[in-house]
Amino acid sequence: MSFLAYRVEEADKKFEASWVEQEDADLPEGDVLIEVAYSSVNYKDALSASGNRGVTKAYPHTPGIDAAGTVLESSDSAFSKGDEVVVFGYDLGMNTNGGYGQHIRVPAAWVLKKPEGISASEAMAWGTAGFTAALSVQKLERAGISPDRGPVLVTGATGGVGSVAVSLLSKLGYSVVALSGKADKNDWLESLGAKRIVSRDDVLSLKGKAMAKPVYQAAVDTVGGDMVSAILPQLMPEGAVTTCGMIAGVKVEASVFPFILRGVSLLGVDSVEIPRADKQAVLDKAAGDWKLESLETMTTEIGRKELPGVLSRIIKGEGVGRYRVNLNKD
Repeated sequence: MSFLAYRVEEADKKFEASWVEQEDADLPEGDVLIEVAYSSVNYKDALSASGNRGVTKAYPHTPGIDAAGTVLESSDSAFSKGDEVVVFGYDLGMNTNGGYGQHIRVPAAWVLKKPEGISASEAMAWGTAGFTAALSVQKLERAGISPDRGPVLVTGATGGVGSVAVSLLSKLGYSVVALSGKADKNDWLESLGAKRIVSRDDVLSLKGKAMAKPVYQAAVDTVGGDMVSAILPQLMPEGAVTTCGMIAGVKVEASVFPFILRGVSLLGVDSVEIPRADKQAVLDKAAGDWKLESLETMTTEIGRKELPGVLSRIIKGEGVGRYRVNLNKD
């Protein structure tokens, strides 16, 4: 069966992408063949589409680390033709043909059953970025963070992870402080639930300090690097910060004082290789108690022709909120 896929090819050390027709026989081996209705746009997708070999080792390649659709064929008894399913993480869209193809074939161990409380389009409004935000909030709560203990800072608040984190934390009753370098988006962040907006400079001014006045109970950091270093000394006793991004750098220089004198925690968040049961539990929460009424207001749906432009904006740090790709829309 033929289908359309967004293929990135390398020629003369340059990378170019276009929508091309492929056949199911072109797909890798796997247990479940899925007709993809929706995908989403994440920073990792933009890296893969631009030829970043730290994400994708070999080209030509079809990016798209998220996919939601319907089972066409399955050799695993856990899935039947017609089942509505979701895939995110593992190797999808990295070195395995991803969700920017109308068909994917993947191992059954990667496939989640879509809960009744969420549509395929809603699942891709969450996407990997949204699920990373949910995993971050879940880690904070497991570390003892609660709405009555003080404000929670969210960095990169206008981005995919940050915007969902702001909305989810607000829904759960937290006082959210949003950090953003885009002053024109302050009203939008407040509409998502942010109680206060701070600039990067407000937080980064304390980078390099061993200890500072405790301001935040916790933080969801999406950028890494110096930002983590600046947040740690500003955490309250028994506070915590989750980190899931590296746009600002992969190294963190920090004093041990906040860990020893205030008992703070630095919590890494992985949304790629966690057990399928844990991913299914988060998806079920997104369809239930953590369902976000504001999700559609922060999501821009695009068609196939619009994908290259959005990927370009994402790689430049110009994206706002979530982007959902309708694979059946030109």
